[in-house]
Amino acid sequence: MKVVVSTALLPYSYEIVLGIGLRQAIDEIRSRFSRCKVFVVTDSNVMKYYGSLFQKKQWITTVIRAGERNKNRRSKELIENQLISHNAGRDSIIIALGGGMIGDLAGFTAATFMRGISYIHIPTTLLSQVDSSIGGKVAINHPQGKNLIGAFHRPFKVYIDISTLHTLPHREFQQGMAEVIKYAAILDSGLFNYLEDHHQQIIFRDDKALLHIIHRCIEIKKHVVEKDERESNFRRVLNFGHTIGHALEAYLRYKLPHGRAVAIGMAVEAELSRKYGLLDKKDLERLKGLISLYHLPSSIPRGIDIARLLTLTSLDKKSYRNNVRYTLLEAIGKARWDVTLSEGRVRRALIR
Repeated sequence: MKVVVSTALLPYSYEIVLGIGLRQAIDEIRSRFSRCKVFVVTDSNVMKYYGSLFQKKQWITTVIRAGERNKNRRSKELIENQLISHNAGRDSIIIALGGGMIGDLAGFTAATFMRGISYIHIPTTLLSQVDSSIGGKVAINHPQGKNLIGAFHRPFKVYIDISTLHTLPHREFQQGMAEVIKYAAILDSGLFNYLEDHHQQIIFRDDKALLHIIHRCIEIKKHVVEKDERESNFRRVLNFGHTIGHALEAYLRYKLPHGRAVAIGMAVEAELSRKYGLLDKKDLERLKGLISLYHLPSSIPRGIDIARLLTLTSLDKKSYRNNVRYTLLEAIGKARWDVTLSEGRVRRALIR
């Protein structure tokens, strides 16, 4: 099944093509950009599986070592050096072939090179297919925090081939499910029910089930981004689980994968929602149960200094006047964003 979802963002929209094969996507890109220099950015893991398909087109390939910790200035400079050494111009295009790390890194490089060139994202992980490839947010990390240096730069197009999910390691697939659960928890109780009822098909990566959840997540994020592309208000609803999650990632120097950090963040922030009278116990337990159903963690690892962790939340880009803005749950499928909580108040709630 091939599904084309078009965004309605001005000054231009872009298409998200779901259900296309990699070879067909390559042919479309080659035809559209036959007179342009094409640069492929991928990571060392993805290169093993799919790199040869792109190298055969004589496109210039830059391989970044896999891992979130490599989404940094040094990797960005490596890509920029390739672009400059091969005389890239304003009409050149970058293909981001990989997960969210590669999409963010290559997209941010495209945003800043010659004040902005085009890029195409071909996301190869579930996490990037349902989340990071949609919405035009690109960034790199700083040692003090995740995605602190970045821009808004929309892709020219997004191609999603779900067959890439069949080569994805189990833990990587689990990570993507954290973002799927997030969408369901904040905005779609029907999707939440589907994740509960069809967890076996999803875990075993049934194509029909995968297409359903990816398509629904794309629709949800498209709706959110079209209402608030620059995250001035409504888009902050997508931050559920990410305030604590991002702080955990920074605390552990990105050794904890993003999806697992977000799963813990959702459980903790749902606990906060319960303690502040927004969420009832039944829905809290449903959320924790769904997180567990997909074999994701739901508690802060032992040995974490809560005070230091909460200090890191204040360094997050979502903080405002020394208070941190949380997205909390009111019910399954309904969230409240911009709930401002002081560090002390959160600490008291977590250590009770």
